[in-house]
Amino acid sequence: MLKIAEKYSELLIDKVGLSETSGGIIYGASAVVLMIAVGVGINWGIQWLFAWIMEKRAKNKRSRWHGYLVKRRLGHHLLLLIPGMLLYVLPYLFYKTDDQMVRYLHRADIIFMLTVLIRILNAVLFCFLDFYSTTDKNKKHPLKGLVQALQVILYFVGGIIIVAVLIDKSPAVLLTGLGASAAVLMLIFKDSILGFVAGVQLSQNNMVRIGDWIQMTDDSANGTVEEITLNTVKVRNWDNTITMIPPYTLVSAPFKNWRGMQESGGRRADKRIFIDINSLMVCTDDMISKIRADLPLMAENKEDNASEILTNIQLYRLYIERYLRHNPDVNQSLDIIVTQKEATPFGLPIEVYFFTREKAWAVYEKKQSDIFDHLMTIAPDFGLRIYQRP
Repeated sequence: MLKIAEKYSELLIDKVGLSETSGGIIYGASAVVLMIAVGVGINWGIQWLFAWIMEKRAKNKRSRWHGYLVKRRLGHHLLLLIPGMLLYVLPYLFYKTDDQMVRYLHRADIIFMLTVLIRILNAVLFCFLDFYSTTDKNKKHPLKGLVQALQVILYFVGGIIIVAVLIDKSPAVLLTGLGASAAVLMLIFKDSILGFVAGVQLSQNNMVRIGDWIQMTDDSANGTVEEITLNTVKVRNWDNTITMIPPYTLVSAPFKNWRGMQESGGRRADKRIFIDINSLMVCTDDMISKIRADLPLMAENKEDNASEILTNIQLYRLYIERYLRHNPDVNQSLDIIVTQKEATPFGLPIEVYFFTREKAWAVYEKKQSDIFDHLMTIAPDFGLRIYQRP
């Protein structure tokens, strides 16, 4: 084929009347076009054969990895290496071994194969990420930020090597030159570097997981974590709006994570009922008897000592505790506390502290509201008035 090409070049010079330089240029351009056409044709044929084989195997049982490999087109990227390797050999059919054109074509082919190799490694990273995202470990230790950091390194190193091949210099020389520009590079990739470091801290310290309900102190985010990446933490707020938070913000600023509540046996309810101080009184025997007759919970146990002087607020606190102890919506294995706080200009606060079994927001709000509705409406049975500012 080399002899045929040489005769073709001589024919261009002798018969067509072109100069030796012009004939060489036309010959070189024709050879390059022919090699590219051969490479494209081979790639098309291989890709068509690959697609036909995959279609024939469509009914076969496949592993979980198969879907991820197809999604990320890993097979198509691998097949691109075949025409790349053939194009590395083809210049020897048109040019002499020591020809300068061979070096140029080899350099272009190496850049092509390096680009394909970067795409292959990128596809492998995302195949692993797709598989890992389906496991339970992903919620505790999400790796999307790490994979994105590896992507940045892959493209950076790949870009350095490609530029080195293009200008025919050693990659070490370029990296040495970049050392002087480290400050500029750190400024450009500041968010990525901070995000990567913060992501490692969040993961290692188990501060945030996918599915956690977090709340920022400035109310910029209050909802469920849906995604953790290199540069952002995606939070779907309770009103279905989306907030994007830089990972380093979660490391440097305080926030509340409701995971502990979600994993516990209940959700805390902690409210105060303000009693009008003017309605406090010492109970008479008739009043105590009436309370016991009207309210079965007060008659079940005789914890109150008849020799003591009992007040209506004291009996009211006792009733609240017994009511919570008998309420099926209250988790009895967790704390139940009913205590009196220091009097305020708005009345005497009775703090009621307990945990509901239901933790879902809407159900929790209904359950704890029903309990406090009852506690406030039952207060007049003890001769007490709920304080209301005139």
